[in-house]
Amino acid sequence: MAQILIRQLEERVVEILRARAQRRGVSLEQSLRDLLTAAAAEQDDLRGRLAELRRQTPASGRQLDVAALIREGREQR
Repeated sequence: MAQILIRQLEERVVEILRARAQRRGVSLEQSLRDLLTAAAAEQDDLRGRLAELRRQTPASGRQLDVAALIREGREQR
């Protein structure tokens, strides 16, 4: 397992995190571990969803002429 040392956190931030851990009934260390693990999983999930959207988008859709679409929209008004 890896270890991380974070320096120069504001006391107020630590107080808030400690209170959050206490409300959850876990140690500050466990609370921070859970928080970091969730953040990493969320990032992975977002990358996966974006990759899936790219796969579903036809190649022609990736090369849209945005200016032409705006002009077309204005002309339709």
